[in-house]
Amino acid sequence: MTEAADNPQQAKDADPQRPETEEAVSFGFEQVSPEEKTRRVGGVFAAVADRYDLMNDLMSLGTHRLFKRMVLQMAGVREGHQVLDLAGGTGDMAALFAPAVGAQGRVVLTDLNRPMMQVGRDRLLDQGISQVEFCQAPAEQLPFADDSFDCACISFGIRNFTDKDQSLAEILRVLKPGAALLVLEFSTPTDPLLETAYRTFQTLWPPVGKLLVGDAQPYQYLVESIRMHPNQKTLKQMFEDAGFVETGFHNLVGGIAAIHRGVKPESTSA
Repeated sequence: MTEAADNPQQAKDADPQRPETEEAVSFGFEQVSPEEKTRRVGGVFAAVADRYDLMNDLMSLGTHRLFKRMVLQMAGVREGHQVLDLAGGTGDMAALFAPAVGAQGRVVLTDLNRPMMQVGRDRLLDQGISQVEFCQAPAEQLPFADDSFDCACISFGIRNFTDKDQSLAEILRVLKPGAALLVLEFSTPTDPLLETAYRTFQTLWPPVGKLLVGDAQPYQYLVESIRMHPNQKTLKQMFEDAGFVETGFHNLVGGIAAIHRGVKPESTSA
């Protein structure tokens, strides 16, 4: 557990809207180098890969599955579409997109964490889903051509990106003109009483994680990363700064989570 997590005043002073610099980015309440964040995030998810989905169900009381189906409906993908599932991990979103794009379509799941992708690959193959491709790559440097995808999605992953601005720019590049990016992420509750209750609930996550996966630290990081993540209006502005248009967000459960959406302009030269 980090020193900041142990110090209530430091945690209180941590500013989730403070811009990250090229020299330092946030890993929970700590400021670390970009390389250190990438390494530490990889360690967090490698540690919980086998029971990641069980903990998601417990922490969200199962609601994350409903949220992901809402993302699918908002995406409007059709048979034959090419979909990019960033930070796709164990394949929940890919499993939803695959039937929607059909045998002629394609879903590319990218993630930096090989153990998470291996869990996802095994799960999807067990379900008979074969049109999902796996690519180990950072969102900041996507190995795809310009204008390649009809839709992109990030489900509970953008707060872990080392450079969110660069990632959004890269996603914009690989989307086709008129294609949408949808981001489902923990966010900021709009009601102070709800926020207080939710923060109290979050204190249960590290000890439950210790019980179920034998390690509390990944879930302490989860709590900290949620509190440091930009709020709804800030993330919307980041979409716009990257070049997305028709931006907006839809709060879920009073803002505990939110779905952000942005569209690549039909003409990027305008």
